[in-house]
Amino acid sequence: MSDLPTGTVTLLFTDVEGSTSLIREVGDRYGEILDEHRRLLRGVVAGHGGHEVDTSGDGSFVAFASARDGVAAAVAAQRAMAGHSWPGDAVVRTRMALHTGEPRRAEEGYHGIGVHLAARLCQAGAGGQILLSSSTRAVVADDLPDGVTVRDLGERALKDFDQPQPVFEAVIEDIGTAAVGTAAAVRVVLAEDSVLLREGIARLLEGSGFEVVGQVDNPDDLVRRVGFAKPDVAIIDIRMPPTHTDEGLQAARRIRERHPQVGVLVLSQYVEAEYATALLSERTERTGYLLKDRIADIEEFTDAVRRVAAGGSALDPAVVAQLVGRPRRDDPLGELTAREREVLELMAEGLSNRGIAERLVVTERAVEKHVTNIFAKLGLTATAEDHRRVRAVLALLGSG
Repeated sequence: MSDLPTGTVTLLFTDVEGSTSLIREVGDRYGEILDEHRRLLRGVVAGHGGHEVDTSGDGSFVAFASARDGVAAAVAAQRAMAGHSWPGDAVVRTRMALHTGEPRRAEEGYHGIGVHLAARLCQAGAGGQILLSSSTRAVVADDLPDGVTVRDLGERALKDFDQPQPVFEAVIEDIGTAAVGTAAAVRVVLAEDSVLLREGIARLLEGSGFEVVGQVDNPDDLVRRVGFAKPDVAIIDIRMPPTHTDEGLQAARRIRERHPQVGVLVLSQYVEAEYATALLSERTERTGYLLKDRIADIEEFTDAVRRVAAGGSALDPAVVAQLVGRPRRDDPLGELTAREREVLELMAEGLSNRGIAERLVVTERAVEKHVTNIFAKLGLTATAEDHRRVRAVLALLGSG
């Protein structure tokens, strides 16, 4: 690998989205599809001066001396794959991500935080997307391939990174929105002892662009699978074998202790205030508690899974209502107005200021003013915005 570029290098990571479901669909023909996928990608990479660093499963790691060449190669590869006739008429969608930096050379390639950033950025994408780090976007801002524009996706929480990272997307105009997804590709482990329900949720998630990397029916296998697969979120039935009481809740606690970057979304047949309080007693970030009936609303359910995976919270409105309605000897929320309390309840569900504004049909500036008043009245003035939101929600739910 002595010919790999050095100095400022642009790293490209690629990965086939939903490969597990694709294998189920095509069976033994997946090997043929993977061979064609690699042939197409390698041809494009070679034509743009790229160097293949590594391959793993259905993913590739490529280096370019020029950011412009790296982006052009990714665009050409997406166009080639979108127009390719795959064996068995399979639908093959590849997510891609690029980061520009100065990685350190290793005996077998590169190492450093930039390598991890490019890999995690790729995992955050959806099939058909090309995501760019801020450094790549800055370099190619005025030198994009024909028919390509850049869209600012804002900041996203990436696995293993403490702070959200700015993310941009290279949009290929002639492929169209049908081939270029916008939803984050989230890796999920699913724990549910009912086979029919578990398979139903898995198919729903995979059909919505998620990657289900594990399905289990008991809490011990769940914890082991999370440790092995390193998902973004674990979706857990609160009642699991052997006693069908709170095994799922206990497994969620073990996961949070051992893998704090993995979100936990607990599903329950009905509101169980004691269990919900126990789940929320330490933190609300990367935490969700939904009633199983909520799964029927696919958009709402998948949005909740993404929020938890990205570091937010997702609490069922029925859970919030029951916890808020419990009698308390000393109510820390006594000074809040009815509207401020309403805003805080929506905050507890996991909505952003924009989401709250849309729900209440008010301006985002009005919501910001209410949030500021809430923080002041609860005495939450000395910490960062995100932490104050968590503390305010805990005060609402009576957990902090």
